[in-house]
Amino acid sequence: MALGVSSTPLTFVAHGLGVASLVLVLVWSIHFRGGFAWEATNKNLIFNLHPFLMVLGLIILGGEAIISYKSLPLRKDVKKLVHLVLHAIALALGIVGICAAFKNHNESGVANLYSLHSWIGIGVICLYGIQWIYGFLVFFYPKGSPGLRSESVPWHVILGLLVYVLAVGNATLGFLEKLTFLESSGLEKFGSEAFLVNFTALVTILFGVFVIFSVISQAPVDDDHSYSEI
Repeated sequence: MALGVSSTPLTFVAHGLGVASLVLVLVWSIHFRGGFAWEATNKNLIFNLHPFLMVLGLIILGGEAIISYKSLPLRKDVKKLVHLVLHAIALALGIVGICAAFKNHNESGVANLYSLHSWIGIGVICLYGIQWIYGFLVFFYPKGSPGLRSESVPWHVILGLLVYVLAVGNATLGFLEKLTFLESSGLEKFGSEAFLVNFTALVTILFGVFVIFSVISQAPVDDDHSYSEI
């Protein structure tokens, strides 16, 4: 089933929202939170890497990887390679982003894995990795039999979208959690930073929505359509 609209305009909207989301995270992290560092006496600079890398990796690059397979006007084998590489980069950035959160907690004396956000986050990164490894082995190298690939396609697509929706939802939960901590520490509830964080979360959600819309819309006319011949 596909929406009765072309995927092309939907992907353009998604690209714009992705850029906007990344810019907003950078403004928040640099202008309001002081920037980034891997080693610093101010441990908050280490934590700032977490939202930036998670949004850039699992949300934006992960979304672009999903969009690329449906909408790029390229041969299917080329689109498959782009899809694979973007997801690999997204996964790598996600792992580093999670490591940054653990590093911040460990060096600040804060407990790890105590929140729903952290639980879902670990689940998402594990499922993302499993999905990528399975896709690589079955669809790229050494490749499964035609029958296995055909049977795996719908599961690969559905589970991939499920993991992506979970990632977007958990990113929103992360924005909420961090903002709640900041407000409990004295941040003005109706101030510019609080407004920026909430707006960033909304833009991130909209990006995810348009990624899904692009997947369930009609492929370009000159494309060989759908995911059925991976």
